[in-house]
Amino acid sequence: MPQSRQDTGTVRPVRRSFFEPSSAPGKGIVWEWENDAGSWTPYDTEICIAIQNAYEKQHPWLDLTTLGFCYLVHFHSMCQVNRQTHRKRRLRRRMDLAYPLTMGSIPKSQSWPVGSGSGLPCSCPQCLLVNSTRAASNAILASQKVKVPPGPPPNLPPPPPPPLHPSGIRQSNTYSGGATSWGRPGEGGRPTGGIRNGSGFSRSQSVPGPAPYPGQNNLNRPGVQRTSGSNSRASIPPGVPALPVKNLNGTGPVHPALAGMTGILMCAAGLPVCLTRAPKPILHPPPVNKEDIKPVSGISGICRKTKKKHLKKSKNPEEVVRRYIQKVKSPPDEDCTICMERLVTASGYDGVLNHKGIRSDLVGKLGKCNHMYHVLCLVAMYNNGNKDGSLQCPTCKAIYGEKTGTQPPGKMEFHVIPHSLPGYPECKTIRIVYDIPSGMQGPEHPNPGRKFTARGFPRHCYLPDNDKGRKVLRLLVAAWDRRLIFAIGTSSTTGESNTVVWNEIHHKTEFGSNLTGHGYPDPNYLDNVLAELTLQGVMEEKALPY
Repeated sequence: MPQSRQDTGTVRPVRRSFFEPSSAPGKGIVWEWENDAGSWTPYDTEICIAIQNAYEKQHPWLDLTTLGFCYLVHFHSMCQVNRQTHRKRRLRRRMDLAYPLTMGSIPKSQSWPVGSGSGLPCSCPQCLLVNSTRAASNAILASQKVKVPPGPPPNLPPPPPPPLHPSGIRQSNTYSGGATSWGRPGEGGRPTGGIRNGSGFSRSQSVPGPAPYPGQNNLNRPGVQRTSGSNSRASIPPGVPALPVKNLNGTGPVHPALAGMTGILMCAAGLPVCLTRAPKPILHPPPVNKEDIKPVSGISGICRKTKKKHLKKSKNPEEVVRRYIQKVKSPPDEDCTICMERLVTASGYDGVLNHKGIRSDLVGKLGKCNHMYHVLCLVAMYNNGNKDGSLQCPTCKAIYGEKTGTQPPGKMEFHVIPHSLPGYPECKTIRIVYDIPSGMQGPEHPNPGRKFTARGFPRHCYLPDNDKGRKVLRLLVAAWDRRLIFAIGTSSTTGESNTVVWNEIHHKTEFGSNLTGHGYPDPNYLDNVLAELTLQGVMEEKALPY
């Protein structure tokens, strides 16, 4: 089942999924987590099923590691905890979806003009659409409490029987050019002389009629009056109702086409519609004069540059590993999480790495976290990293030494501008500008010798100019000097490889809005980014002095 895009010719595969009636989607249950903007985001269907199964079995918690996510779900407190940063988010369980899907005939609307002998409306997609929305439209119109005369106008012939659909079942007057029903259910409607055109639809003739009823708008009038209500609409084809459309000031053909199709479908169902543009994020502040830009208090300078350097290499990997471990004489009968072999047996890297001074069964314990591994496995892990003299525990991510990254050369600028962020009206704003040019990948990058791209630079980020904001800036400067802000990899938004991407330290790139979750107000952002910097080994006591 392929999907083909007509304008570009792109072909993508399509699939459909079936779920058991006892599963979460079969019961109409969805689990959601609270994002930074305070709104709720649903989990993927597979994760919803796993969470619901654990919830029904009354498990106290669920580990999502097996599904590829480093989170724990606690049902007693209804929260999600990041196993690395220990950040908590609220959860909720919804049961108000339009599931499970039921089989059977669609309930007949009161205004559906079916024949006396048919019993069911037409089964074509257009008739099903109108039939499914007619009941809702009747409820909306009834809520408006429009006073309509209790019967059809005098001196009018009874309505003709509806024309037959090709399938042999009578067609709705919505598509045959007729007016909707008048007054009480079951009473006749006013006829409109229908003229069948070549496309299968009919056009309503402009027949003079009485003045519109008080309180009725153009969309609630019968089709005849809606057509003949104004002489200024001579350019609109007969039978197509007027549609109040706002804020569609585009120059291309997409907007009129969208408005026309939406208007026909919604007016056919008896629903008024108003189309508006989606709000756009406010990425940048108003223009600022150069004399209004000030340095950040307590931080010297306004610019940091990194040049192409060779990574610091220690004498050999064995010395780095031995610096952070203690030998274990009697290791427990557990798995080494690096090679997945038992600690009491030889390392899985035995024969792969040849180190004369290290026995294959030698086990070491890291000093701070006390996790145990084969020493040969730790040496292999260090050789696959940056070789910068630091070591990171693969289990708890504890950092030993000073961790550095593989950020390409670039420039970081920071200063204060005289504008306030949403949620921080009492202080000014710290603006950070990152600029990294395209270049060639070095030996520490994924594809040495190949070019890398740098999209979207310079990138502007924002912090409040208060004590905690300045603390975050000091740590971000230290992380920049350690080449931890960016990395070269594959973009999660565009899918482009060999490009500069963010490296697990979140930044706020929207100045005056939070439509994408990367803006303000966000009262938890400063605490969250401090936790992310701590996870990278960048802490206040280890930051560079300023």
